[in-house]
Amino acid sequence: MTAIEAHRVAVLALPGVLPLDLGIPVQAFGSDPHYEVTVCTDPAAGPVRSGWFTVAADAGLEALEGAGTVVVPGCQDPEEPPPAAALAAIRSAHARGARLVSICTGAFVLAAAGLLDGRPATTHWLDAAALQRRYPRIDVRPNRLYVDDGDVLTSAGVTAGVDLCLHVIRRDFGAAAANARARALVAPPQRPGGQAQFIDRFRPPARGEELAPVRAVMLDNLARRQTVDELAQHAHMSRRTFIRRFQQETDTSPMAWLTAARIDWARELLETTTTPVEQVARLSGLGSPAAFRAAFHRHVGTSPADYRATFRA
Repeated sequence: MTAIEAHRVAVLALPGVLPLDLGIPVQAFGSDPHYEVTVCTDPAAGPVRSGWFTVAADAGLEALEGAGTVVVPGCQDPEEPPPAAALAAIRSAHARGARLVSICTGAFVLAAAGLLDGRPATTHWLDAAALQRRYPRIDVRPNRLYVDDGDVLTSAGVTAGVDLCLHVIRRDFGAAAANARARALVAPPQRPGGQAQFIDRFRPPARGEELAPVRAVMLDNLARRQTVDELAQHAHMSRRTFIRRFQQETDTSPMAWLTAARIDWARELLETTTTPVEQVARLSGLGSPAAFRAAFHRHVGTSPADYRATFRA
């Protein structure tokens, strides 16, 4: 019986690489007989510091030339421009057919290489707004654990990187191979990429204060029905002007912001109280228990009961 040739994976350690992000693909793929892993750097960029230590890589950028998969871990400062030679090597690898995978803020590197334009992608929820602002042509999906767009895959932070690596193994060699690695890593065998990141707050921050009093009114009355016309009247603006100003300050519409605020309040009630789910639905203003469960699952990616089981002390 002919042995199957191992799939070659190049893990690119750039300056400021995050230790956990670097270790995830090395650990996930490195101990799997299906893969051959090489850690590489850009020698011209000098020694690569990773937290409290220096990375001694096995190879330079030439390792990307023969890799079937190139993994880019996140870096400490995601908005610092990556080395030009590294970006050129990533583009070249992708052009000849290599699959690209980013962990956490490694998405910024793929974006800098121009390889995420017009694609769906994700990163750590804390950095998602910065990614969207800096690269507006990307379809940033801040709530996703990971996004598989065929030849380019991106993930959120740390544990979501494990999820994505297991997803890649499952895609390459089947569920049995992925489950075996999951057991070795003591990780859940499968968390779908569509499951939401457990972000701190769904309600987007405001960049202006003109409508702060209106937003305070919205937060003080989450349980009752609120309309755009009422809110515009409170702001002493026409409906059209109010919507435009609200969008300018929050990057979203009044009703979308209100729904996110209600989800945040529901999460707080589920985390800190024993209030029944049916009552949480009423207090949060998200409608009937069935409507509440549907909205909660749509935003958070899990049910209210499961969320409470995970986060209630």
